[in-house]
Amino acid sequence: MQSKQLPFVWLVALRLQENGYRGSFSALVARIAIGSIGLGVAIMILSFLIFEGFKHTIENKIFSFAGHIRLTKFDGNNSPEGAPLPTNSFFLKNAQQIPGLERIEFYSQKSALLKTDQEVTGILIKGIDKSSDSSRFVRNLIAGRFLHFPDSVPHSSDLIISKRMAHKLKLEPGDLVTAYFIQNPPRARKLTICGIYQTGLEDFDELVALADNRMIQQLNRWGDSLTGGYEIYLRDFAQLPQIAEKVYNAMDYYMQMETVESRYAHFFDWFVMLSRNVQLVLTIILAVAAFNTISILVILMMERTQMIGLLKAMGATNGQIQQIFFLKGLRILSRGLLWGNLLAIVLAGLQYYFHLIPLNPENYYMNTVPIWWDWSAFVLVNLLTVVVVGAALLMPTLLITRVTPIKAIRFS
Repeated sequence: MQSKQLPFVWLVALRLQENGYRGSFSALVARIAIGSIGLGVAIMILSFLIFEGFKHTIENKIFSFAGHIRLTKFDGNNSPEGAPLPTNSFFLKNAQQIPGLERIEFYSQKSALLKTDQEVTGILIKGIDKSSDSSRFVRNLIAGRFLHFPDSVPHSSDLIISKRMAHKLKLEPGDLVTAYFIQNPPRARKLTICGIYQTGLEDFDELVALADNRMIQQLNRWGDSLTGGYEIYLRDFAQLPQIAEKVYNAMDYYMQMETVESRYAHFFDWFVMLSRNVQLVLTIILAVAAFNTISILVILMMERTQMIGLLKAMGATNGQIQQIFFLKGLRILSRGLLWGNLLAIVLAGLQYYFHLIPLNPENYYMNTVPIWWDWSAFVLVNLLTVVVVGAALLMPTLLITRVTPIKAIRFS
């Protein structure tokens, strides 16, 4: 009884769905259309999730060693150690007025030679203090622990090295190693390997080790009033260009600024290339889905040519009949979207929790295909699919205007 109260277009579309196509060729074709749309949607969503996974994984590894913005003293020296900055600069006193800053950390860098009884290698020791946020770096540890900063001693003797360094020097957590610092006069320190990290990024694994910043301050005779530079972290990395400009305007005249995007441009250029590849895949899949849907709808209308003629003979307008088949196309689209989203969630979940697809860390900087749960990707893919495929549905319905009632009724 309720169906009789529906508008004519909806009533015919529902009857067509309930009673039509069962066991016919068009039923098989409709299922293929649903499957192709669903598979395309799933691939597009997975492409976004994997791309964001690669991007965020590598960014987090970079940010565990380098702040979003780095301030150092402008002295024209290309040495990684550089001249020191004061720990009570005018910039630090006014930094809280810059919106978007999360924290500022002190750091120092110093070149050294690590020597064991059998091997020797050059490293760059980055000194950090106890106020540094260790949560990002701890994810890189594969053995041992993070640095300790006891107040009872002038500086900690802990040292964190990479897996490559540990393999070369045959060191494990708990082992002692001698660090020789090339300066005038040369100095040496006995350090304890407290942790071993691995990022897969040669920029860090080949060179960088972590230690207590107080050790470098002591070696350089800086005291606690000088440090190598400032690492600035932002609340929202997407705001880097705007906040970097404000930091530049606020920093002291003797300082120079460098953003993480400029320091590690090769990684961020790679992100741009990956993003373009994802956009290309998205465009191709959307075009294929739209073409498939158009083809399916044409087949459905050809099979129902006689029905179209009867409806016209009974007084139905071209617009009403177009709406009937447009609703049919929307139903195919909605089912494809439903199955596509479910398939994407299942496949992404399996990879996220069970790491089914491994990667070579030498080439991809990680051991498994990463998944980043970005729900905006679901919204974007579904919205684009509805707009593109929905617009494509209008094209085949224009063929209805060419159908004449007499010829259509005779058609079999």
